[in-house]
Amino acid sequence: MARPEQQLIGESPAFLRVLEQVSRAASLNRPVLVIGERGTGKELIAQRLHYLSPRWDMPFITLDCASLPETLLESELFGHEAGAFTGASKRRQGRFELAHQGSLFLDELANTNAGVQEKLLRVIEYGQFERIGGHQSVSVDVRLIGATNEDLPTLAERGQFRADLLDRLAFDVITLPPLRHRREDILPLAEHFAVRMVAELRHEYFAGFTRDAKRSLLEYHWPGNVRELKNTVERAVYHLDEDNEPVSSIQFDPFDSPWRPGINRPTAAPANTHQAETIQHQTATAANDATLGFPLDFKKVMAEKEVAMIEQALAEARYNQRKAADLLSLSYDQLRGLLRKYDLTGNAQ
Repeated sequence: MARPEQQLIGESPAFLRVLEQVSRAASLNRPVLVIGERGTGKELIAQRLHYLSPRWDMPFITLDCASLPETLLESELFGHEAGAFTGASKRRQGRFELAHQGSLFLDELANTNAGVQEKLLRVIEYGQFERIGGHQSVSVDVRLIGATNEDLPTLAERGQFRADLLDRLAFDVITLPPLRHRREDILPLAEHFAVRMVAELRHEYFAGFTRDAKRSLLEYHWPGNVRELKNTVERAVYHLDEDNEPVSSIQFDPFDSPWRPGINRPTAAPANTHQAETIQHQTATAANDATLGFPLDFKKVMAEKEVAMIEQALAEARYNQRKAADLLSLSYDQLRGLLRKYDLTGNAQ
C-alpha cells in the first residue's frame, strides 16, 4: 500500500515537541486523541501515527463525524444488514470493518451522539459491535484515533460527551499548537505551498516573497492556521501578473470588497499630514461621550481609551497591523510605536 505524501513541515520548538510525542505514541496499540484548532493539521498527525505504527501497511480509514447526519453516522461507522431500514437492499460494511487490522481516524468526534458513543466504547473495550439491524457480534482489530477542536473534558462535565468513553480515548492526548505560536514555521510553510502552486500553474520557478510580503505573513494572526496559510499563499501566487515576479501583495480576506453585500464598511480616510493627531482627536471624542467622575487621572483615562481603540482596530483587521493602522488613519510605524508603548505586541501577531 502506497504511503501518502506527508506535509508536516516545521522546526519550531512547539511543533517538534508534538512530533516527538507522536513518535512515542505511534508504536502502541492504544487510542489517541488529537486536539487542535481548525486548520492545524489534525489528520496529518493521525496519518503519521498510523504510518509510524506496526499497522503502517494496513488500511488507514477516515471519517468526518460532522459531515453526516446522526441517522447515517451509525450506519457509516458500523454498517448495516439487508433490510435494516428503507433502502438497505444488501449488507454493507462500515468503516470499522474496512479498517480491520489498521487505523480508523474519526474527525470532529464531539459531534457523535450518545448511541454512537456507546458503541464506540464497546469497540474500544471488547473489539466488537453489531451492524444496524443485526444480532450477531462482529469482531475487529482497529486502532482508533479521534480528533476534535472542542474541549471534551468540559463537554463530559456537562453530560454532552460520555466520560467513560473519554477516559478510554485519552490514553494519550496530542494537542497541536496554533500557527500563531509557531512563528518560525510560517515562512517555510509559505515557501512550500508557493512552490507547489507554481508547479500546478506550470510556471518556470518561484521568485520568492518580497520583504513586505514576508512581514505581512509574519504579522498576521492566522485564525485559520496552516489551512488558511495554504489558501492565502496559493491565492497570492495565482494572482501574480508575471510568472517570474516575486509575491509582493498578500490578500488575507478574499471577501474584502467595497461592494460586499450586507456589510456597512467605513470609508477609508484620505492620507493627510495630520495622521498623528487623528487618533488623539478620536480618543477625545470618545471620552466626551461618556459621563466622567471627577477628580480623575487624565493620563490613565486617555491611555485606556487609546488601548481600547487600538485593540478594536486590530480585531477588525484580524490582527493585520497594516490594516489596523489604516483603520486608525495612522502610519504603520506610528501604530507600531503605540503597540510598544502600551505593551500590546503580544496581541498583534
